[in-house]
This record gives sequence, structure tokens and C-alpha cells, in this order.
Amino acid sequence: MSAFPMELLKKWLGHPEDIYNLLRFKMGGYRAVMPRIDPDSLGRGLRTCYRYLNQTSRSFAAVIQALDGELRHAVCIFYLVLRALDTIEDDMTISLDVKVPMLHEFHSYLYQPEWKYMESKEKDRQVLEDFPTISMEFRKLSKVYQDVISDICHKMGVGMAEFLEKKVDSQHEWDKYCHYVAGLVGIGLSRLFSASELEDPIVGQDTELANSMGLFLQKTNIIRDYLEDQLEGREFWPREVWSRYAKKLSDLAKPENIDMAVQCLNELITNALHHVPDVLTYLSRLKNQSVFNFCAIPQVMAIATLAACYNNKQVFRGVVKIRKGQAVTLMMDATNIQAVKAIMYQYVEEIYQKIPSTDPSSNKTQQVIASIRTMSLPGGPMASRHHYSPIYLSCAMLLAALSWQYLSTISKATEEQPLPHRL
Repeated sequence: MSAFPMELLKKWLGHPEDIYNLLRFKMGGYRAVMPRIDPDSLGRGLRTCYRYLNQTSRSFAAVIQALDGELRHAVCIFYLVLRALDTIEDDMTISLDVKVPMLHEFHSYLYQPEWKYMESKEKDRQVLEDFPTISMEFRKLSKVYQDVISDICHKMGVGMAEFLEKKVDSQHEWDKYCHYVAGLVGIGLSRLFSASELEDPIVGQDTELANSMGLFLQKTNIIRDYLEDQLEGREFWPREVWSRYAKKLSDLAKPENIDMAVQCLNELITNALHHVPDVLTYLSRLKNQSVFNFCAIPQVMAIATLAACYNNKQVFRGVVKIRKGQAVTLMMDATNIQAVKAIMYQYVEEIYQKIPSTDPSSNKTQQVIASIRTMSLPGGPMASRHHYSPIYLSCAMLLAALSWQYLSTISKATEEQPLPHRL
């Protein structure tokens, strides 16, 4: 047996539940959390929109298509409109004197049937080149959905333009930037949920909680993607924090600075954890199963990602990802508030066990974890999610030994974790 299969086998033997859940997911379990829609039931324009959705984000496409009723189409269009806006912001070939007015006015293009942009060099440029199809489907939505999407698009465009020429300095500005690119998405989605009447009005009205949902995901992405962003020439870590550990943000990637880099990392993760109580309160208000799954899955992926990143030097050397089997387990477990609380409890405990006594943020990390514990104390059957009988473990190990090649193929179904950068 070659070295690669042996490593794979060792990894699976350490997590037998991953094997079971990968098989369960592949053999139909995914339908419970990600049922697919019939393309033949859609008009030509909507079919095109869902094709673009699948091309720009497989993970978002899966959870959006699982939403109930007309909300599904509203969220699909919302995503594509924001993807088009984001593509303009990301395109470094567009000069600022052209880009800034475009970002400010982008919401008005929704009501201009012929508007499109053919000069982008970005990989998702099709959403700009065929924007007339997207805007046409937008105008077919109920006015209550149109108003939400247009309003959020306007606010996000203004916010993106503000941060085009300035870096994130203070922690307040970090929150502000994350609000513009992710918090507003959370607020917009929450307003769509309430507008659909699948959720109570309070879900859309409580913008503070909805904002926290977006900030928790965005901060997790920014923390995890330190090295990737550095290689791309982007900086999203707040200067107020990193300047206490290095002269330049890029210095954190130098081997001689690794101890200070990890301390900086731990401080930012502690900052992000402060959003977890809001996340749990938000999720506890949701009534519709499809909306709950849509909201909960990215949040549990985020806490698992932070647990993997905490006190981990690998953040500055490469990519830190949660295991594919772990991602599938989270997707299939996070279907009710008690399960989500148990998951949050599990991962903050994992972080707690890794807190170095010498870490400058250790007291703050312990304090925020204590507040999360009080909201997610395990109780009932969901408290112990990974206690397996000896017979099950033996069977799982045998499966691992016999099935590594098959599983390495099918696990590609979950290769893209639903935790995208910005959108």
C-alpha cells in the first residue's frame, strides 16, 4: 500500500464517524439537508440563473436550492446580484474612477433591462456579461423581495467603495468592513426570510443579530485565509491588532516570527468568538427547517474552522481546512438548535484545551468561552455526539481498510466547504 493511502487510512481510523457519515451522505443522506430542484420546472431565465449559481459557488447552490418555496428564487437572485457586485469590486483591471461610480450606482442597474458589463477579466464575469437575465428575474420577484435586494445592494456598493483605497486599521473598522461585505448579507437574508413569512418579523427586524451571523463567517474566512490573501496582495487583518506583534503584516509569515504570529492569530480568533452568543440566539428563533439548515451549516463549519486554526502555526504556512468527513458530519448533524449548541460546545472546548498559559489573550479567550458554555451547556441526547459502540468502531475500521480508494473519490462531493470568502 502506498504512502498516500496509508496516510488516508490513518486519518480515517482516527475519525471513524467520518467514514460512516461520508457513506451515509453519498448514499442519500444529502437529500435531507440539500434536496435538489427539478430544472425542468423552471423558466428559461431562472434555469440560467441556477446554472450561474452552480458555476460560481457549488456550496451556496446546494443550500439555496434546499430553501422552501419562492424564498429559494429570491435568495438565488440575491446571491447572483451580490456576486456581480463583488466581481466589480475584485476586478483590479477596472480603474478606480470607473469602479467607484459603478459600485455606487450598481443597485440602479437592476432596473435597467439592457445594462451589462463586458470588460471584466474575473472568473465569474458571466454574471456581469449576462446581467440582463439576472435583472429580468429580479424584476419578476415580488416587490417586497426587490426592495430588500436593491437596498442591500446599494449599501454594500457604498461600503465597498469606501474600503477600496483604505486598509483596515482599527478593530472598529474591521467590524465595519465585515459589516459591508458580510453583515449586510446576513441582514438582507433575514429580511427575505421574514418577507417570505417562513420566519417571524423579528428575524428580519433584529439587524444586530443578523449582522453578527455575517461577521462570524467573514472573520473566520479572513483569519483562515491569511496566507492566501498575503500572496494575492490583500490585507484584511486589523492593524490595531497585528501591529502589536509585527512591524508589517507580512512579517508574521516569517519563521522567526512564528510565536508572535500565533499570539496574533489567537487574539483575532478570540475576537471572532464574541459573535457566537448572537449566532445561537439568532438560530434559536428560526422555525422553518430549510431556513435553519441554510443558516446553521455555515456557522458550525466556521466554529470547526476556528478550532482548527486556534494556536496553529499552519495558518502561516499553508491552508488549514476541516476534514471532508467532518464537514459532512456537521452538515448532517446541524439540523436543530440543541444539536448546534452541542457542536458549538464541542469546538469551544477544543479551543479551551489548547489555550497556552503564556498567551496574552488567554484570559479573554477563557472568558468568551465561559459565556458560550452558559448558552450551549449540553443536555439530553445531543450532548455526546461521538460515543460509538465497540462493534461499530470495529466495523468502521474494517470499512476504512477496505474502502479507502472508494471514499477518496466520493469525498470530492464535499471538497468545497460552505464557507466562502465574502460571498
